[in-house]
Amino acid sequence: MQVIIHKSSDLSDVTTEVINEKVNKLETYYDRIERAEVFIKEDDGSATNGHTVEIRLAIPGNDLFATHTDESIERATAEVTEALRRQIRKHKSKHGNHA
Repeated sequence: MQVIIHKSSDLSDVTTEVINEKVNKLETYYDRIERAEVFIKEDDGSATNGHTVEIRLAIPGNDLFATHTDESIERATAEVTEALRRQIRKHKSKHGNHA
């Protein structure tokens, strides 16, 4: 699976590694994921000064998408990948287990 990270500012190597690790782990739940696009945006002017992480998974049929905002990019990524894992399970049960 190809992982593409779009970001508004530079990310540390550790953060990039965490994102790649969590996104690639989704392949253990569904091996037909073609591509994952990760969008990281810094929220402007909010009191929490958070980061929004959006991930779009390109799979056969409709893409899966989730978003989450948190002060920590790593926590937001964990929440988004967990939401996508649930979507993958729902998708597989709805379309039959083709993985």
